[in-house]
Amino acid sequence: MGAKLKVAGWITLGAVAGALTTMQLQATARNTAAQLPLEELQQLAAVFGMVKSDYVEPVDEKKLITDAIGGMVAGLDPHSQYFDKKTFKEFREGTTGRFVGVGIEIGMEDGLVKIVSPIEGSPAFRAGLKSGDLITKIDDTVVKGLTMDQAVKRMRGEPSTKVLLTIFRKTENRSFPVTITREEIRVQSVRSKIVEPGYAWLRVSQFQDRTVDDFARKLEEIYKQEPNLKGLVLDLRNDPGGLLEASVAVSAAFLPADAVVVTTNGQIAESKQSFKASPSDYLRRGGGDPLRKLPDALKKVPLVVLVNEGSASASEIVAGALQDHQRATIMGTQTFGKGSVQTVRQLSPETALKITTARYYTPSGRSIQAKGIVPDVMIDETADGNLFSALRVREADLEKHIGSGQGAEQKDEAREKAREEARKKLEDEAAKKNPLKPLPEFGSEEDFPLAQAINRLKGKPVVVSKSVVERRAEAPATN
Repeated sequence: MGAKLKVAGWITLGAVAGALTTMQLQATARNTAAQLPLEELQQLAAVFGMVKSDYVEPVDEKKLITDAIGGMVAGLDPHSQYFDKKTFKEFREGTTGRFVGVGIEIGMEDGLVKIVSPIEGSPAFRAGLKSGDLITKIDDTVVKGLTMDQAVKRMRGEPSTKVLLTIFRKTENRSFPVTITREEIRVQSVRSKIVEPGYAWLRVSQFQDRTVDDFARKLEEIYKQEPNLKGLVLDLRNDPGGLLEASVAVSAAFLPADAVVVTTNGQIAESKQSFKASPSDYLRRGGGDPLRKLPDALKKVPLVVLVNEGSASASEIVAGALQDHQRATIMGTQTFGKGSVQTVRQLSPETALKITTARYYTPSGRSIQAKGIVPDVMIDETADGNLFSALRVREADLEKHIGSGQGAEQKDEAREKAREEARKKLEDEAAKKNPLKPLPEFGSEEDFPLAQAINRLKGKPVVVSKSVVERRAEAPATN
């Protein structure tokens, strides 16, 4: 039973990642006058009255209304959502990349919280915490047995409050306590490094408010170290998406001025738009263009984009635009397939509605909804093959996902079979207490897809996957 729960947790993490959205943030609700269905609203009022008067115990009226709204919106598709006070606050933290905490990027290892990287300048960074450190206790709570979300919530809190972390440093084989004062943290959604002379790696983990500024700054740093850059790897693996404008800006950094990046189309007039590689289409609040200082050479530098099943939404916009304009070679595995746009409309100072308002299309007119971007070169996630790929959930696997609008969907029975086989294998290994080796950190020396991307840029042979195939195409629409 424990093994099954552990595997289910991995699947859930994939579903959460894929469900993050591309959106346009709007501060006020639209004044949408619509003819209301009177009879159905009378039934709703009648049910509300019966629950209020006849239910076994008193119920809160506001909760009933909130649950009714939430249920109505949740029934539309996996990405539309009603935000109450708590969830709206969490949502805004996610898009701004700001929260109150200690400032670490984390993963899980052997049931403990593993520090992947302390955020530069954060309290954890100043306290001397290092990549690879394991957190065994948070205050008086033992980490073993906590989910990642539970651990994160215990480390976050109010500004200027303290949290005691017990750290195990494997390289020194010792444990020690560290008291850290929480403060507001700005997540760094962009990382980079020089892989070897002439070749660089640039990773975008999510498209947030400050992603474009960080992206431009990291590119400037790369060119200072390598003025004659020979090749660049843009890493979008497991990037769940984020802000539409940020994805347009990242695409614009590599494309000719005014090249079409993405088009959108929906029921309302404002959803019918075309976004180009132009500052007017990606600057959200005016001000200067973060890309203006980037060298002209960036428009022509050989480029590889790494993607996988966790690349969704805004990251698919970038991959699709660079692929259609033949500006980059896309390598990896087929992406998540979230080809819809969500708009956030604020209902009150503390509540909002996130609703799907459009599908987006690549420059050539492809809808990737429920299909994804198919790489030019299929690459396994490790030299030993794909260990967890089949378990990852994609858009087409989500209940109530919308169609592409370009044909009826087919159920991929081969993928369902592969998922069940992979699940059984992981459960068997967990039952033997012989867990599979976790995937290497992106950007590390053991990162197999990155090594293949560098080989591609250098004109060397690439180890192409023998097992990964394109998901079955959609069947033609029928009347």
